[in-house]
Amino acid sequence: MSDVAVSSRRRGGRQARQALRAAPLAEDKRAIQPGLESGNYKVLNDLQIKRIHTAVLDVLENIGLADAIPSCIDVITAAGGVLKDNGRLTFPRALVEDMLVKVNRNVVLHGQEPKHDMDLSGSKIYFGTAGAAVHMVDARTGDYRESTTRDLYDIARMVDKLDNIHFFQRSVVCRDLADPFDMDFNTCYAAISGTTKHVGSSWVEPSHVEKSLEMLHMIAGGEKQWRERPFVSMSNCFVVPPLKFAEDACRCLEVAVRGGMPVLLLSAGQAGATSPASLAGSVVQEVAEVLAGLVYVNAIQPGAPAVFGTWPFVSDLRTGAMSGGSGEQALLVAACAQMGRFYDLPTGVPSGMCDSKIPDYQAGAEKGYNHAVTGNSGTNLVYEAAGMHASLLGMCMESLVLDNDTIGSVLRTVRGIDVNEDTLSLEAIRQVCEEGPGHYLGSEQTLSVMETEYFYPETSDRSSPNEWDEKERPTSLSKATAIVEGTMNSHFPRHISDEMDQKIRGEYDIKLPRDLMTAK
Repeated sequence: MSDVAVSSRRRGGRQARQALRAAPLAEDKRAIQPGLESGNYKVLNDLQIKRIHTAVLDVLENIGLADAIPSCIDVITAAGGVLKDNGRLTFPRALVEDMLVKVNRNVVLHGQEPKHDMDLSGSKIYFGTAGAAVHMVDARTGDYRESTTRDLYDIARMVDKLDNIHFFQRSVVCRDLADPFDMDFNTCYAAISGTTKHVGSSWVEPSHVEKSLEMLHMIAGGEKQWRERPFVSMSNCFVVPPLKFAEDACRCLEVAVRGGMPVLLLSAGQAGATSPASLAGSVVQEVAEVLAGLVYVNAIQPGAPAVFGTWPFVSDLRTGAMSGGSGEQALLVAACAQMGRFYDLPTGVPSGMCDSKIPDYQAGAEKGYNHAVTGNSGTNLVYEAAGMHASLLGMCMESLVLDNDTIGSVLRTVRGIDVNEDTLSLEAIRQVCEEGPGHYLGSEQTLSVMETEYFYPETSDRSSPNEWDEKERPTSLSKATAIVEGTMNSHFPRHISDEMDQKIRGEYDIKLPRDLMTAK
């Protein structure tokens, strides 16, 4: 066969593949999608899980938690808890086991659009943001500046366009707002205005939660509609490790539970500082603290939607500084995820809080191995998974785009390999070897599975060195920068109508100018 014929056939195969890729593919046919079943990586064996569980029950029954507020003491002791003479509130084994029967195991975190709803039953997994960074990172210069309300809104609308970031939790602090109420309320407003995906936020005072619920009722169409589809959850650090309740956070938690808002019960002990340095001991304390919160929530309202939020962090024991990108961090969250599966609870853990200050090789490596381990651990929600740097001190817009690709590749490992009559490919092998050209490029099977079996990162470059040079040597960062700029110039969500936004602004002091939420 002539070289011309071979070249023509190759071009035809490439054109066929390009045409197939240009055609839209139903989400359930894609190589990756939200809610894949996770859990193939198990850092703990069955005996280790049972030993941790036994130690957790021992901590809750015999040590308990300090500094419980009166309302917390009332509901927990009424359910069977015991307030010791030393002021520590303890949780007998029978109480914990009883509450584990009552918990809601079928939590759905809703989006403002139903297509973004997240079913947390079983080991279905979703990735999202979080972190409360106080700085924005300039990817080009490495400079850090204080984050603002506009930054929060911009991050939300960037996330709104990224397929592999499934929910948006407040990722920066509005440092331009000094008043605590202004910060809490406007954080919620900016987040829900920027994306139709589920939003997580936090509050420092119960009255701030109540005012925010008023706004959420307006947007939902009434309190009844809100309670049917709550599209905002509360991130609540109800405990101060080691084993102490946080007064203001507990008061906010009670308002959220009674107001129908899902709660992320968050314990964030730092191994070697506020939790034991041994990894197993750190897991024991994390699980004990969050189970105490789960008892608390279900004592207030049985079956209230809550997420088992074990967020263990790691200290670099040479300096005491947090090390969010370490291998030990990956092991800790994987172990906590396994404990969540052991209890069959909706579970959320952190991953991706790299130590690197900018989107560089260190950042990619730290996020990659942490996400690979965490993504396959069996957790439902992966928080802080995109955009974070400097162990949660910095947020970078370009990193959101880069991390979206990393998460996509990790989700492909979560899905695994489909083995069935078609994928075993016996007929395809026979045709190519006996009848065809001796390769699979352009074959019927290749064209049929290239989108259903494979994930293609937007910011990676897979061209040859010559092709790369001809394209003026693009980098992942330059591609991410172009995506960010294009999105910031064009994507201004309007799921909250102008009329509703005007009504909200008429009743509350919204700090984000409307003209910053409109294309120029």
